[in-house]
Amino acid sequence: MTRHHPDSLSLMEYSAGNLSEPHALCIKLHLDKCSHCRSRVDTLDSLGAVMMEQQPKVTVSEGMFDNILSKIDSEPADEPAVPVIPRVSALQKLLGEDLNSLPWKRQLGDVSVLDITDRFPGQKEQVVLQKLAAGGKAPAHTHRGEETTIVLQGAFADQKGVFNQWDFVVLTDEDEHKPVAVGCEDCITLSVLSAPVKLTGTFTRMLNPFIR
Repeated sequence: MTRHHPDSLSLMEYSAGNLSEPHALCIKLHLDKCSHCRSRVDTLDSLGAVMMEQQPKVTVSEGMFDNILSKIDSEPADEPAVPVIPRVSALQKLLGEDLNSLPWKRQLGDVSVLDITDRFPGQKEQVVLQKLAAGGKAPAHTHRGEETTIVLQGAFADQKGVFNQWDFVVLTDEDEHKPVAVGCEDCITLSVLSAPVKLTGTFTRMLNPFIR
């Protein structure tokens, strides 16, 4: 059960189609598993439709509907059966393989990463998959900008609580934490970062000049 959700503003921006592709993906992955937020977005979509109906009407040519109807009438009556295609999740479509089979790169201590920014052409923010080994700890850090994260597998805990699979969290430069993977499996997250993290540990902070 998801306990951490996108805020109302994020859901409104998602409904309006105003989010970048990576941010929209994070929310979509959450919505697929969270009926509460899905219901809220459905309501926002309905409100948006009502607002669109109240916009000034656009004049169309008198023959447009006749042309559309004639095209429909000219279509064959019997359409060939459409094969049922298994539903592919947005995550599978993006990655094309199992999370644990990805070419992870060891970053620091118990943390491995995979930068997938290049899968979002034109994206200015960094999009990163992060894997924290089961029972492992990430270095203490804060953020130079905003970080949007969704948990894809496992769970992690910090001073704000426990974040389970499909939980959603947004952190800023006011947040400092040291995530710990809880449970018996690796914790894998998808994060969108507007700027690199800033390590705050006594020794790890010396690595900040090398973080991109």
